[in-house]
Amino acid sequence: MGLLSLAIWTPIAFGVVLLAFGRDDQARSVRWVALIGAFVSFLVTLPLYDGFKLGTAAMQFVEKAPWITRFNVNYHLGVDGISLWFVLLTAFINLVVVIAGWEVITRRVNQYMGAFLILSGLMIGVFCALDGMLFYVFFEATLIPMYLIIGIWGGPNKIYAAFKFFLYTLLGSLLMLVALIFLYTKSGGSFDLALWHRLPLGGTAQTLLFFAFFAAFAVKVPMWPVHTWLPDVHVEAPTGGSAVLAAIMLKLGAYGFLRFSLPIAPDAAREWAWLMIALSLIAVIYVGLVAMVQKDMKKLVAYSSVAHMGFVTLGFFIFNDLGVSGGLVQMISHGFVSAAMFLSIGVLYDRVHSREIASYGGVVNTMPKFTAFALMFAMANCGLPGTAGFVGEWMVILGAVKANFWLGFAAASALIFGAAYTLWMFKRVYLGPVSNHHVKELLDIGSREFLFLTLLAVAVLYMGIYPKPFTDVMDTSVAELLKHVALSKLN
Repeated sequence: MGLLSLAIWTPIAFGVVLLAFGRDDQARSVRWVALIGAFVSFLVTLPLYDGFKLGTAAMQFVEKAPWITRFNVNYHLGVDGISLWFVLLTAFINLVVVIAGWEVITRRVNQYMGAFLILSGLMIGVFCALDGMLFYVFFEATLIPMYLIIGIWGGPNKIYAAFKFFLYTLLGSLLMLVALIFLYTKSGGSFDLALWHRLPLGGTAQTLLFFAFFAAFAVKVPMWPVHTWLPDVHVEAPTGGSAVLAAIMLKLGAYGFLRFSLPIAPDAAREWAWLMIALSLIAVIYVGLVAMVQKDMKKLVAYSSVAHMGFVTLGFFIFNDLGVSGGLVQMISHGFVSAAMFLSIGVLYDRVHSREIASYGGVVNTMPKFTAFALMFAMANCGLPGTAGFVGEWMVILGAVKANFWLGFAAASALIFGAAYTLWMFKRVYLGPVSNHHVKELLDIGSREFLFLTLLAVAVLYMGIYPKPFTDVMDTSVAELLKHVALSKLN
């Protein structure tokens, strides 16, 4: 078993143990087992970064073994500069979510913790899979634990939200399955992604494949106009579910564009780039305006996620190194910042049991330590220089200006909306005099909350101040991908 298999199966193994042996009367033991499982799962991903070789676009830590031999399906894993950081990000966010849910979850604790650990392993599997069918199995399997997390521990309309989440994402993925089967037949019976990247496909085939993949990945990102499931799901999901959904699950769709759409259908990707750019700008501008009028904090941050992910898809489809690298950096930074925003909302919800902005006011007077964290995360959500939120957006805007000045101008102007809705929420919730007796009775964060907020704060600041380790890893792989797309166009 190699490092990637360890990264995938360690959290899944701990999750299965919790499901099999944990009981509610053993809640304390279950939490400790979950914490140990999440911590060990994070530790086993660290050698991947330590042993990763810069300056090569080749897949590293490759593992390959026959799985379904009749159909030539292989258990084929590997990471490159595009996927490496997402493996570490997934394990890190899982650890933070387990700490965050330590005291909050009081019923079916083993199932809650087990579901998150299993989900973490499955998502890492998506980022590591180099076999088309293996990718599909991991991609679809992630729906099951998240469906249960929303449906069991969610809010009053949790069943509606869980079904909406499941149906939207499943229906989009069915067209991807058709595309995978088509590629399997065209390649002479192989699910190998490297082989698919070299297939000589005609214009019509590429266009059909591009939109088949678009159906699966655009819903997952989610891009406008197939984003409507996300706010409902975020509002009903438990805090940990919202954090993982925003920080990691949305990235599965964006990652799919880089692993499937661009290298397999490069001509179609260039031909339809105008559509992707238009949809991305609508997400950044229109959804930013929608976020401004939200009264529910979770809904506001959910729409904020759609707007931020619009920068990601914008960066991918302007086809230059700054844009694609910026999109990847934005995915990682959004993972830290969105998780921090949702977990901060969870801290308030655990005390007041309301997500309405109007239920708060003057929180800084009773929770000064917590407000300091909330301010930093709000600044990162605005894209303040020195925080993780700035780096990716700045790179994407530079890449957009390089491609077309007015494109960059439109993207840069949209940053104003991000600052407007984030600062408006912060002002209403945290500043001013104490507005009601609920806020007056609030207690500041304890050691557990301080721990997970500090972990996220360190990540947000480190990436904002010193993004070099992130960009160094991805540079060569991004250059190779763009070279492949450009050469395909010439041919």
